[in-house]
Amino acid sequence: MNRRLIKKVLQQKHEDFVLSIKDERVQKLVKKNSIITGGCITSMLLNEKVNDFDYYFTDLETAQAVAEYFVKVFNELNPNACKKENDGIRLSPPEVKVIDGRVKIWIQSAGIIGEGSEEQTYKYFEQHPEEEGMDYIENVIREADETDSSAMEGKSDIKFRPVYLSSNAITLSDKVQLVIRFYGTPEEIHKNYDFIHCCNYWTSCDKELVLKPAAVESILCKQLQYQGSLYPLCSIIRTRKFIKKGWNINAGEYLKMCFQLSQLDLSDVKVLEDQLVGVDSAYFRVLLDYCKKEEKNDPEFRVTVPYIVSLVDRIFGE
Repeated sequence: MNRRLIKKVLQQKHEDFVLSIKDERVQKLVKKNSIITGGCITSMLLNEKVNDFDYYFTDLETAQAVAEYFVKVFNELNPNACKKENDGIRLSPPEVKVIDGRVKIWIQSAGIIGEGSEEQTYKYFEQHPEEEGMDYIENVIREADETDSSAMEGKSDIKFRPVYLSSNAITLSDKVQLVIRFYGTPEEIHKNYDFIHCCNYWTSCDKELVLKPAAVESILCKQLQYQGSLYPLCSIIRTRKFIKKGWNINAGEYLKMCFQLSQLDLSDVKVLEDQLVGVDSAYFRVLLDYCKKEEKNDPEFRVTVPYIVSLVDRIFGE
């Protein structure tokens, strides 16, 4: 797909998304302060199917407003999602908090929640491997585009409805993901990106598409190029996804990630959790819960190699 068509697709997607927002203030903020970046542009350049459109926002006000709006919509559409008890604990609805200048969706239990009124929906991602979780998301996103309205229990007429919440992002139907963990200019946002091919972007303020030469070269060669990231552990794990899609990566790129990772203290539970936050795996959530319990019982607790080996073998081997 060429530049002109990509711009047309992104502009139309954005216009549809903005029109779906019922709150006038939020609508105006999103219309002006949005950035679409990431894998969707890569997919269009390669004439591949777009899985989702990743939205970021240029300032804290917009990120917070968007999070509050869609969490409210989610709670209204799923009034019974959190009413039942989970292991004796009364579940509370998701809410938005701003902590140290970052927007976060506060969710009891697993840290992730899908639409639906049954308790097993709330616990779904605690009990299933990431592949099944991702299948669930893809099916729900696809519903709004491909499923007959009679099968949607009255929800298909709600475009861009929130179907999946995590602490850092909101997945909507109609192939949109709202990332609220980071905000700022495209350059500031891409400081948190690991691979150069994902750094092309479209901005709503001027409706311009920026294709970076280094990113385009990486895409044409399907060669992963690591540009440094705040989350090298997540980056190492993410390479699995790209390799499955036919991308290549040389040993030097792995060395970059491993060397950057060596600068971090993964024995600190908070550091380990921060590094794994971008990895879509329920197994890692279980692992972190175990570590947090140990730390709660012993404030001096440090994660060790034998401890991690034991946990991984137990959790991933189940």
